[in-house]
Amino acid sequence: MNIHAIYSDGTAEYRYPMEPDENSLVTISIRVYHQEDVDVFLMSKTDNLTQRMHLDRTRGEFDFYSCTVQLGEKEFRYYFELVVGLDHYYYDRVGLWRDYREHYEFSIMPGFSTPAWSKGAVMYQILVDRFYNGDPSNDVETNEYHYVGAPVEGVKDWNSMPANLDIGRFYGGDLEGVRQKLHYLKSLGVEVIYFNPLFVSPSNHKYDTSDYDYIDPHFTVIKNDGGECLEPGDYDNTHATKYKLRVTNKENLEASNKFFADFVNEAHQKGIRVIIDGVFNHCGSFNKWLNREKIYSKAEGYAPGAYESKDSPYNSFFKFYEDSWPDNKSYDGWWSHDTLPKLNYEDSPKLYEYILNIGKKWVSEPYNCDGWRLDVAADLGHSEEFNHKFWRDFRDAVKSANPNAIILAEHYGNPSAWLAGDQWDTIMNYDAFMEPLTYFLTGMEKHSDEFQPSALGDGDRFKNTMLHFMARLKTPSLYCAMNQLSNHDHSRFLTRTNHTVGRIATKGTKAAEDGVSIPVMKLAEMIQFTWPGAPTLYYGDEAGVCGFTDPDSRRTYPWGSANYDLIDYTRDMIMIHKQSHAIKEGSFTFLNCGQGFISYGRFTSNEQIIVLINSNGNEINVDVPVWMAGVPLNCQLERLILSNEVGYSIMPTDITVEGGNLHISLGPNSGIVYKRI
Repeated sequence: MNIHAIYSDGTAEYRYPMEPDENSLVTISIRVYHQEDVDVFLMSKTDNLTQRMHLDRTRGEFDFYSCTVQLGEKEFRYYFELVVGLDHYYYDRVGLWRDYREHYEFSIMPGFSTPAWSKGAVMYQILVDRFYNGDPSNDVETNEYHYVGAPVEGVKDWNSMPANLDIGRFYGGDLEGVRQKLHYLKSLGVEVIYFNPLFVSPSNHKYDTSDYDYIDPHFTVIKNDGGECLEPGDYDNTHATKYKLRVTNKENLEASNKFFADFVNEAHQKGIRVIIDGVFNHCGSFNKWLNREKIYSKAEGYAPGAYESKDSPYNSFFKFYEDSWPDNKSYDGWWSHDTLPKLNYEDSPKLYEYILNIGKKWVSEPYNCDGWRLDVAADLGHSEEFNHKFWRDFRDAVKSANPNAIILAEHYGNPSAWLAGDQWDTIMNYDAFMEPLTYFLTGMEKHSDEFQPSALGDGDRFKNTMLHFMARLKTPSLYCAMNQLSNHDHSRFLTRTNHTVGRIATKGTKAAEDGVSIPVMKLAEMIQFTWPGAPTLYYGDEAGVCGFTDPDSRRTYPWGSANYDLIDYTRDMIMIHKQSHAIKEGSFTFLNCGQGFISYGRFTSNEQIIVLINSNGNEINVDVPVWMAGVPLNCQLERLILSNEVGYSIMPTDITVEGGNLHISLGPNSGIVYKRI
């Protein structure tokens, strides 16, 4: 039996419909080599099912066996058994094996689907303060208020580097700046903007929300200004009257929300969707419900915060420790940070309902956001059982308001319990994308905290790791998973290419730029834009921005001094991605992997894409069994793009496939994308 011919997955070629409804019929298929003497069975232990599959169709070198299954309302798990004489083989999410492996079974959750627009969508993450300053009149001013041990600073030099303690330093980036650059994002090929938090907050990153009902006026427009900044040495925020007016005055807040609604509308008119960040596990000590920092004290329309008074209507929103009043007033903080008070949903139905309504509010008129990215989503609540209950209710609330909104969670580790179809749609894809790819191409850990020479270029390790972690995601989740090279929490991928272990505090900023490799960065993007999922650029990655982990990874976008060759390359890779149905929603299979080399195919019944990556510092000659991706035994492939140490080219050239194999020489640090003609 030709074991390399056997294939099935959860895409439309092998499961129809791909996202079946509850109590509906689904047709499941598997591919084997043509005219194999084999008996094929669909197996399900949970449903006590053994169903013989029949020969359904033949295409090229393959026979397809199919059967139809009646689904119910619960998860349907299955695998395949293939019998050849006395030999029994089992095929699951990872491939063919002699033994049954329960944890790699295929899975269908009837009724679970992810938004069609999100599958393969090109996303772009923006930390607003560092993208572009379009309106200096809304900038945070030096000494405007006191934050985490120091007065805030309005940074005047856009090109200056982040400081080691950076959270109170503001460069002035705003939504007007993003609006002015929508033409750039559109020309790049971006389909979705994912914003780091936008709600009222005292930090530049805004993961310590003060008010979930309003967009921060420092990001939008300030209509009613006045008041005073603090005097040097004055750390009492009751004197920060300018900041208080800016973030508590209803005229400012309503104008800010209107600005945002208009922004989203303009983005939609340009064909760009908007995802916002929801930080619902914790808020900030500045939050109007706690008001430890006195910003909301005596402000019109605001009740006393829980830190101010035991009679506050918000006391149940937080978990105060016993005997902490009135002198200590200590409360539960996320990871013990008192600036990040953990929200106490279990003891406050009012808080629970409030956040569900927030979930609905921002995906509804007039804002019409296209979904949520959920910060540290698995941490919410005080037990996993409660956590799951909350996210089930959150999903119901959001989808009732906007069925097409996506729910995308930050998560480390196994997400399976949240991706059963009743909670999150998908995740930020660390385990099945960022980490394995980083180790393969750079040998670095994603914070640049460790270098593993043994991982560098290990194609087999990359293949096995990817297959293992991809199997944790149901197909609807996998094809819209956020595939990033970098983001705000980790070092820039380009910096990882220099193999320098360190952070800004130990190495400074210059070391993050020394010895980086643009060719390796291009290989990473080639994989990113041809991999299953939603390729997501972190602002400036396409422009060659470097940086160690947070805060150095939050440098400003280098307008006027970007790496324009890398931008052009990124634009061309995005174009290839967007023009290919096989890349956006087709099947995936590894072809041949070795030291410093990987190859894989993306394919449908009528389109085949082949990707070859050589990360070695020397030329290699390889044979690639492209027939495994449905490429005819004898045909021509057209080169869509070539990247190497000299540059890149989109000049089309043809290459011949003979006997189903592609024999090719690949130069050092080079990658090629082919398409079957």
